Amino acid sequence: MPLSAVDVISPAFERMKQHLFRPFRLSQWFRLAIVGFLAGEIGTGGGLSGQFPSSPSSQQGPVLNGTNLPFGGGLPLIAVICVLVLLALGLGIAFIYVSSRMRFVLFDSVLAGECRIRDFWRRRGDVAFRYFVWQILFVLCIAIGMILLIGISIAFVYGMGWFSSPRDHLLPLVLGGILVGLVFLAIIFTVGVVQVLVKDFVVPQMAFDNIGVGEGWRRLWSMVKAEKGGYAGYIGMKIVLSFAAAVMLFIVAAIVILVLLIPVGGVSAVTILAGRAAGLTWNPLTIAIAIVVGGIVLIAFVLIAALISVPAIVFFPAYSIHFFAERYPPLHAVLYPSPTALR
Repeated sequence: MPLSAVDVISPAFERMKQHLFRPFRLSQWFRLAIVGFLAGEIGTGGGLSGQFPSSPSSQQGPVLNGTNLPFGGGLPLIAVICVLVLLALGLGIAFIYVSSRMRFVLFDSVLAGECRIRDFWRRRGDVAFRYFVWQILFVLCIAIGMILLIGISIAFVYGMGWFSSPRDHLLPLVLGGILVGLVFLAIIFTVGVVQVLVKDFVVPQMAFDNIGVGEGWRRLWSMVKAEKGGYAGYIGMKIVLSFAAAVMLFIVAAIVILVLLIPVGGVSAVTILAGRAAGLTWNPLTIAIAIVVGGIVLIAFVLIAALISVPAIVFFPAYSIHFFAERYPPLHAVLYPSPTALR
């Protein structure tokens, strides 16, 4: 009888402790923080996001018109916007590719108990590229599905004429909004489950058997149908563990970053006051300097959050490895090598 989702918590936690604290190696923490961040293992609950209120001002901002728009407006502005969109798209695709490679680096690192980025990066190039292609197609399918959901909803409301007199059709608009919201949440939940199953159970098969995502998913689906309760318990337990980890990491990261914001804010305030006293004003040079400094500070905060998240970065892959090893013999053989294999 394979171990359940609850039974593998203890060995996964023990593997995490062995990996990070026996002995403690700061270099390993840095490597795992980088790998975990690029692999997308750091969940949104572990990060920090916020909106800083703008300082009040008695002066009215400049009014934009055709003469003072950036780049003079018109075709040059459209060209700049297109370039920025293409640049963002290219950076997004590049990040997905790096994330696909790092997913296998993280898997090998947790399995081996040692993070060797360069060695593990070279090991799984072929299957990582297949995983990358699947992720691109998956993102496209999600985007198309969302566009269809929103487009069909708007077209239906427009066709019924509810936009012309919304007060007269308040009830169907509210009920329709609730229905669309429920469908949206169902899509998000389904996407999340598919992503978890693929990265936790299909990726190991790709690594060991050199197969594609489609074949790995076909095999996994056969396992799921044979043990629905076990895999459903895994999904449920992972939701609980992820929520608990996100809350703890958020609290720790918030405390650390708030402590660090005190000296950073103080230095920033002194710098701004000194600049004003020296007669400095906002111009392309000072704006560029502020953007560079802000980018450096942001990267530093992201790195700190990633370092704080390293225990979760190691625990959750270890949790999936120990659970799937009970159901996938090649992984079990590596995770629990026989005495003869160690000789």
